[in-house]
Amino acid sequence: MGTASTTQDPPSLARTLEDLHNCIEVIHRTFPGNEELHAVYFSNLVDMERLHHDLIVPLSQADNAQLAALLQQGGGLLQNADDHTKCIDGILDGQAAVFYRNQAYLIDLLKTIGRNIEQSGTETVMAGPHDGFVENITENLSVIRRRIRSAQLKTISLHVGEITKTQVIVAYIEGIAQDELIQKLVERIKDIEIDAVFDTNMLVQMIDDNPNSVFPQFMTTERPDAICSKLTAGRVVCLVDGSPSAFSCPSSFFEFFTSPDDYYQRWLLGSALRLLRIIGFVVTIVFTAFYVSLTTFHYEMIPHTMLLNLTQSRSRVPFPPLYEALLMEITIELLREAGARLPTKIGQTIGIVGGIVIGQAAVQAGFTSNILIIAVASSAIASFVIPSYIMSASIRLVRFGLIILAGVLGNFGLAIGICWIVIHLSGITNLGASYLSPVAPLSGKEWLDTFIRGPFSTLRRRPSLVRSPNPNKNKMRK
Repeated sequence: MGTASTTQDPPSLARTLEDLHNCIEVIHRTFPGNEELHAVYFSNLVDMERLHHDLIVPLSQADNAQLAALLQQGGGLLQNADDHTKCIDGILDGQAAVFYRNQAYLIDLLKTIGRNIEQSGTETVMAGPHDGFVENITENLSVIRRRIRSAQLKTISLHVGEITKTQVIVAYIEGIAQDELIQKLVERIKDIEIDAVFDTNMLVQMIDDNPNSVFPQFMTTERPDAICSKLTAGRVVCLVDGSPSAFSCPSSFFEFFTSPDDYYQRWLLGSALRLLRIIGFVVTIVFTAFYVSLTTFHYEMIPHTMLLNLTQSRSRVPFPPLYEALLMEITIELLREAGARLPTKIGQTIGIVGGIVIGQAAVQAGFTSNILIIAVASSAIASFVIPSYIMSASIRLVRFGLIILAGVLGNFGLAIGICWIVIHLSGITNLGASYLSPVAPLSGKEWLDTFIRGPFSTLRRRPSLVRSPNPNKNKMRK
């Protein structure tokens, strides 16, 4: 991110038009009867109705004395632009520049475009709010403000990208978020030197503590209620203009297995669903790899009755279990990717019909066994219960590594792979906070809101990894 010049460069009409030449949307408007008055703006960025009402009509009807007074007082809308860079940036941001007697003024006439606030398509819930973020950062911030009506909700505006100059807003609750955490995040964003940033998921990859890790380290979401929950928990939130998602930090590994649904339902049901997601994580990681290990090296671990069925099922398969499993896992990933890229109705058809037809045909042709189809399908279904799509995709990639280790070294290789995952997760940090909190470092009390969702009366303190100066959040007695 470039550093701004410390000296002001006065704006001029000629230089502004020179910088904006070959832009067909730029309008240079003159005013009959006053050759010293000019307006420059982008026709596709400004609201034409407001332009006519707030700028063209007042300036056209004013004589020289009224015009000088109007521009000097600002008219409530016009702001003096005493720097050329500020003038150009203002025009690019949807403002109109007014030039009069070697002075420049800016008036905000930005046209609001984009889709209406609607439910997130990737993070659906059964209970609770159904609104989601949109691509307009102002709308997203207003949605947060409507939920957190507190003067303690503070915001910092930054810009990233030498060319795009994308606006980034850092939000936090003063007195709850740690000052050091805020400063560290702001400094990392300011240190970014890149031409363009278009989405939140691009930005987080540039400020990761461990950029080469397959696991996501910042919790991203399209749900305003989830972001508000992170803010009140003492985390710092970041919004990116043009992106329908926001991220919070610091984040822990177990945070990716929580869903807003957990807090909108009875605590016993929320706890059961959260435990189910953790079980799904274990299944999707090891189920197929364990099948490969058993059928390759450890037949003695299979019950005798099942062994007979397995032997019969695999009798026509010409490939070793490792190749068989990789073939089916890659086929499942191809179907998943095809279903995600195709139109919604066609994608659902491809996913269901393609999976059934290809699976059945593969078994009949002798390319795979029935039991492997069950293992692969179970692993795929288990990955869908993880609320975070980015974490689910990362886990699916790790699964391929475990399958290869199990096919080469058996259960020993599977154990090595699991140990490597644990060691790797233990070494990850998120803005200096432990990625495995509250397991490492150990904080047993916080397990009530990690592996289960305890009753609200027991969730009294904010997470320890945020290091909040105000750790108490709940004063309920029962």
